[in-house]
Amino acid sequence: MFTEPQHIVFAGGGTAGHLFPGLAVAHLLRRADRRARITFVGTGKAFERQHVTAAGHEYLVLPSRPFSRRVREALLFLADNVSGYYAARRFLTAEGVTLVVGLGGYASAATTRAAKNRHIPYVLLEQNAVPGKATRWLARGAQVVCAAFPEVRSHLAPGCRVRITGTPVRREFLRNRLSAEERLAGQSQTPAGGAEADSPLTFSVSPSATAGAGQRQPRLLVLGGSGGARALNEHVPPAIYKAQAVLAGWEILHQTGERDCRSTAALYEKLGIAARVVPFFDDLPRWLAGADLAISRAGGSTLAELAICGVPAILLPYPRATGDHQRKNADVFVAAGAARIVDQREVIGRLDNALAQSLVELAGNPALRQQMAQRLARVARPDAARQVAQSIADILVRRQTAAA
Repeated sequence: MFTEPQHIVFAGGGTAGHLFPGLAVAHLLRRADRRARITFVGTGKAFERQHVTAAGHEYLVLPSRPFSRRVREALLFLADNVSGYYAARRFLTAEGVTLVVGLGGYASAATTRAAKNRHIPYVLLEQNAVPGKATRWLARGAQVVCAAFPEVRSHLAPGCRVRITGTPVRREFLRNRLSAEERLAGQSQTPAGGAEADSPLTFSVSPSATAGAGQRQPRLLVLGGSGGARALNEHVPPAIYKAQAVLAGWEILHQTGERDCRSTAALYEKLGIAARVVPFFDDLPRWLAGADLAISRAGGSTLAELAICGVPAILLPYPRATGDHQRKNADVFVAAGAARIVDQREVIGRLDNALAQSLVELAGNPALRQQMAQRLARVARPDAARQVAQSIADILVRRQTAAA
């Protein structure tokens, strides 16, 4: 494809929602040109390093820190991010970087800004309906902003180049994708894979959960993002208890984050609910591919994965998300008839009661879930990673041609 090997840097991470879209695009770029050198610049988190190195890419840690209004932390924010910016400048120049992909979040800002000041082309990925600060600051100089939602355009300065690609998802989601009709008819089987690598905590299975062992159990998946969500961890178990009449025989899988894993597991045990509780799903594509319903936060990457897998969801937007972007993301899916919202800021009374009401409505109505799954198929963008990778390749080809 290119006369000279390219060095492409993916800047960002910090959360799975920022990291995994970058890994999906990097896979396609490496497959298109085996000589390409790909480096991920991140925060140094263990899960980030693990997934990047497992994919065969280089990994570099640069200082970065989210903004805080507390005086001491604000000073650390300035010190770390200035240090990260100058370290990024040195790295980009010394290592012959040809293009930077900003994945969003605070960890992407220093490297992407360094690319701008070094006149290195850069592309931004924006997974949410309301762009983050890094995207807003840097969009004007980007070769293109690859966005998940058309709503992004109204939040950026006039003249910014925006392409609506959808959010890239890992190839495992596409490989394990099942039709909504198969799942809802109970014809699909739990994906193979043997014992779970993430060593889930499990409890004795209730009689209802073992009924009909020859058939696949319907599956409810609870997702709070890579860090977990306390509101889900505290209120979903009692909601499931209150909706147990329609959830008899369902398999319950709950991802909690590291902080709340044991307390959430203990709450399920106290309520007598058979549940599989894990800090993080290392093999989320496999589990989501066989899910019939989800309760989830509304980050852009999670919504893209739900759409690809055709899984109807009850969405609890994170109330303190920047620009209320999770609520705006959820609104798009609700408008398409593909999800339900339970916004904890609007609930009158107990949150678990509101969740239980939605669970009864959806878990007890397979026809409604099938209708929602079909509508999810209309908003899904399975070709997002390819579109982003093609945009990057086109930029590099133009740059190479201009230099010839």
